[in-house]
Amino acid sequence: MLHHMISDLFTLPIPVIEKIIRPILVYVFLVLLLRVFGKRELAQLNPFDLVVLLSLANTVQNAIIGDDNSVGGGFIGAASLMVTNYLVIRFLFKHRRLDQILEGRPSVLIRDGCICKDELARELITVHELQTVVRRQGFAGIHEIDKCVLEPGGAFVLTRKLPSDEETKHNELVSGLDQIRDQLRRVEERMA
Repeated sequence: MLHHMISDLFTLPIPVIEKIIRPILVYVFLVLLLRVFGKRELAQLNPFDLVVLLSLANTVQNAIIGDDNSVGGGFIGAASLMVTNYLVIRFLFKHRRLDQILEGRPSVLIRDGCICKDELARELITVHELQTVVRRQGFAGIHEIDKCVLEPGGAFVLTRKLPSDEETKHNELVSGLDQIRDQLRRVEERMA
């Protein structure tokens, strides 16, 4: 019985070379697919984007493992994916220009405090979704942002307007307090 169980765990029903080629093909396909459909999927702006990514993983699972449910087959498939990713990243690291072409360019969504509606439309991002991103980053709203860039990897880089509304109010308050202190000092000097 133990021998049968071990045999089921590690006997591969498909050839090892097929176990290696399947994940590589799926890897290349997914990289191209994500490149075509843009940065939005990577940014996971809403629950729909998350569902797509989770479903995508489940959809390609059988393409990666084939008719193999063995532990050994899973190890070979996982190792093939990791090695493929390592080799691609290493290759692109040495070839920066090719990396930029494959990865794409950043999209400027807010420039000089103004929303770039054409870029939002190109990335299929609504103003409401952009507002959500801004709040997640700790800002009160879009009005505080000077520049917002959606990087090719799906990260949002936000730059605050200088000075921020809070800083402006704080500086005005401090300035007003300094004026009051100066007036009180002059009044004390006259009384003394």
